[in-house]
Amino acid sequence: MPPEQHEQHEPPQQDQQDQQQEQHEAPHTGHGFGRVLVAVYGLLALAATGRSVLQITEYFSRAPIAYVLSAVAAVIYIVATVALARGDRTSRRVALVAISVELAGVLVVGLASYVAKDAFPDKTVWSHFGSGYGYVPLVLPVLGLLWLRRTARGSAAGSA
Repeated sequence: MPPEQHEQHEPPQQDQQDQQQEQHEAPHTGHGFGRVLVAVYGLLALAATGRSVLQITEYFSRAPIAYVLSAVAAVIYIVATVALARGDRTSRRVALVAISVELAGVLVVGLASYVAKDAFPDKTVWSHFGSGYGYVPLVLPVLGLLWLRRTARGSAAGSA
């Protein structure tokens, strides 16, 4: 049999390896509902960045801690957005850390903004549990963590 005919009848090994690898990879965090999460995180990243830049440049002396925390929130939203959009193994870990810090931040700052009202004279992203943003900053990390868990479960099931 000439070599050309032999190659036509045998499926390429690389295609089989690629298919097996795709079956064992974790579901991408930026697909399906993950696209909505990435979009909302991106929107919050822009909003928080804009608000924190304005507050720091114009009103910093009024509430420096609150405004710096607002800038930290903006950075966390940017990191979470990029990590969720990328969706590879390292990015998933980065997203998990960023979203966990985000949840802790919105809870701690939210509580602090009620207890130490003088430290939070203006609304920030996390003050009052994100009430200035329709409580999205309170709900979003919960959804993000649930999404990471759900896509990780798909990964564990695929590799079993």
